[in-house]
Amino acid sequence: MQRFMMKSKIHGATVTHANLAYRGSLEVDRNLMEMADLVPNEKVQVVNCNNGQRFETYVLEGEAGSGVMGANGGAARMVQEGDILLVISYCILDDEDARAYEPTVLLLDQDNQPST
Repeated sequence: MQRFMMKSKIHGATVTHANLAYRGSLEVDRNLMEMADLVPNEKVQVVNCNNGQRFETYVLEGEAGSGVMGANGGAARMVQEGDILLVISYCILDDEDARAYEPTVLLLDQDNQPST
């Protein structure tokens, strides 16, 4: 049996911009992507804690250290600047591996920097 598991989560990200004119994606600070084990173009589920919206998109690498968390294209209709997001990635694991797996959870402060 295989299980669909949470691989990593960025928790408490603050939206820095919403750009409807862009072709699409979620722009994420490259440092945060590395800490959360995300790679460019990886599919993610985004949960908007302010309005309850959930959507899927892919991550796009933003400037390292910038704290950027921007929704582009159609995703820009799902958020507003200042909204708080959860960004979740998933993986498929065999049953035995899934039971022992520990996902990466990155908690952010209001400036999209890792909190302690």
